[in-house]
Amino acid sequence: MPASEKTPVYLSLGSNLGDRKGNLESILNLLPPAVEVVQTSQVYRTEPWGFSDQPDFLNQVVLAETHLDPLELLAYLKSIEREVGRKPNFRYGPRLADIDIIFFGDRIVDTDVLQIPHPRFQQRAFVLVPLAEIAPDLKVPGTDRTIAELLEGQELKGVELFQDQIP
Repeated sequence: MPASEKTPVYLSLGSNLGDRKGNLESILNLLPPAVEVVQTSQVYRTEPWGFSDQPDFLNQVVLAETHLDPLELLAYLKSIEREVGRKPNFRYGPRLADIDIIFFGDRIVDTDVLQIPHPRFQQRAFVLVPLAEIAPDLKVPGTDRTIAELLEGQELKGVELFQDQIP
């Protein structure tokens, strides 16, 4: 793809340490210029997933566009996580900043360091709920299923709108 062409990407943002709302705002502010935000979901307060003995998360999904390739995007997002203050921790542990690539256009990527679509997004209401808010009719790459269809029958307990929304 020519460098001038941009690919739509869906990112899941999360934070459960420190100023969670401020951390999400910092991520959004740090994404440009390599990642241009097109649309954001509302912010949701969600129960932790994978390891429950930690504070609740704030989560949000972002539709953005980028000229980066998938591995460049991953490296860029990891650098933003570090800039916000993320430190190495155990899997599914508490964190100041977490940015996951859910979709990269309609591409399917399967490497040792990156899988797109994100391999566990379908199990995570904290991703599906905000994703369905901004892209209910989006088809999951490699399938005929939409985000709204994936959300049907999901357990939504522990996912609620955060009252103090990011403007």
